[in-house]
Amino acid sequence: MPDGPTPGAPVSSAIGMFPLSLVLFPQAELPLHVFEPRYRTLMRDCLAGDAEFGVVLISRGSEVGGGDQRFDTGTVARISHVGALDDGRLMVLAQGMRRVRITEWSTDSPYPRAEVSAYPLERADSDAAAVATAEVAVRRLRSLLSELGDVPALPHDLALVDDLDLAGWELCELAPLGPIDRQELLDQPGLSGQMAMLASLCDAKADDVLGMLAGGLGS
Repeated sequence: MPDGPTPGAPVSSAIGMFPLSLVLFPQAELPLHVFEPRYRTLMRDCLAGDAEFGVVLISRGSEVGGGDQRFDTGTVARISHVGALDDGRLMVLAQGMRRVRITEWSTDSPYPRAEVSAYPLERADSDAAAVATAEVAVRRLRSLLSELGDVPALPHDLALVDDLDLAGWELCELAPLGPIDRQELLDQPGLSGQMAMLASLCDAKADDVLGMLAGGLGS
């Protein structure tokens, strides 16, 4: 089984899906505790094939039991490790590989399946500058939040990967944002627009944190 992602690899026209209450970005790791019988079946089928499945954010409803509503932009994940418990539950580690659009949901039996199409990021001359600006915003927000004890600041010597697409996804994952903000980042068609949105979201949250810190100092 491959150790790492292969951006730009072909996307199957139909794929098993795992709707979740979180957003998975390409490059990010996804630990899963799989206990529902339908998703245990999905994992077994994945392992018998290319070890890939799709992840989408649930817009309304629950991860358990079905009947949920889902966003139409998601990420293909590839299983890297699986551990089986005595009662049949699975502990799975997967990694985000590439972004896809869901064009049609085909069935929820025995587990959700959908037709998907590749959705690569559009590129522009402004991408490098946009990634650099977003990195400053992410670092600033995490530094401020570290003063509240929420998340650690990023190490000064942390270097992003050279590939701009992958660096952008890495920054999206490092930004301490909620699932709806993360979904909006996943939806953005181009890298420059995605990074501009990421910087804006981080700056707005940083301003809120500054207000909290100033209030605490004044009390």
